[in-house]
Amino acid sequence: MKVLVATSKPFAPVAVKGIKEVLEAAGHEMVLVEKGTKEDMINAIADCAGLIVRSDIVDKEVMDAAKELKVVVRAGAGYDNIDLAEATAHGICVMNTPGQNSNAVAELVFGMLVTLVRNRYNGTSGTELKDKTLGIHAYGQVGRNVARIAKGFGMKVSALDPWVKDEDMLADGITPVHSVEELYQNNQYVSLHIPATPQTKKSVGKALIELMPKNGVLINTARKEVIDEESLAEALAAREDVRYVADVKPDIAAELEEKYPERVFFTPKKMGAQTAEANINAGLAAANQVAMHLKDGWNRFQVNK
Repeated sequence: MKVLVATSKPFAPVAVKGIKEVLEAAGHEMVLVEKGTKEDMINAIADCAGLIVRSDIVDKEVMDAAKELKVVVRAGAGYDNIDLAEATAHGICVMNTPGQNSNAVAELVFGMLVTLVRNRYNGTSGTELKDKTLGIHAYGQVGRNVARIAKGFGMKVSALDPWVKDEDMLADGITPVHSVEELYQNNQYVSLHIPATPQTKKSVGKALIELMPKNGVLINTARKEVIDEESLAEALAAREDVRYVADVKPDIAAELEEKYPERVFFTPKKMGAQTAEANINAGLAAANQVAMHLKDGWNRFQVNK
């Protein structure tokens, strides 16, 4: 069977080589479309049983063209680029590769945070992270890695996640909290790791940010959709001490950078998973998951019903 690897933002060559080896060892043929458009994907997918993507859009138009498609794997944790309802309607299993990019994203949290609190290395005195409070909004794979690194800095860490037991957080040396208000009110730094769902979209804005202690910093390496951007702008206007740093540039980035050049920082494009290690890990995991699903229906990381 054919498996299409369609990535407008390509995998590293070593990852592509590994993906091909995994698929061929399982008896499949890899079809590669790199730096292509959605139309290129559609043109290549007609007789493919599997599809591996990164941030590429997989919607009804793509699925209608994919007559043989059985499984789509998003090489990464987030999967809001895939229309899950349409996949279910087409009888297609959709999976992600949780944990493969998590350390890369967690390290970026601190890369951006240190850049911000050291005033972009402009020669002026910044602040240290030791003994500061960090709240982790969602304690999944990335959140756990953020906690691990934060403890290395000597930070005081708490986390909010209704799906994680208190005893599991306590075993990691993390203080569990049980309301979003408590998380923001008690932490100078809050790191966002929630997915973009109907429940979470635009869920973080002025009301929560204004609860943060003096010199609060909100760090977003999750999805831009979880931020209420208009409300964020209001919070930055109301609280001259609050700062916002993100790996997911908001739609109003230009406005915020003009008004608050010292208080906001955005990467030019999403960089969280952009390491050689994460690139390889996610690609190989995706290839293995496609191969296992095509062999016997394996679906441990299925995200649609």
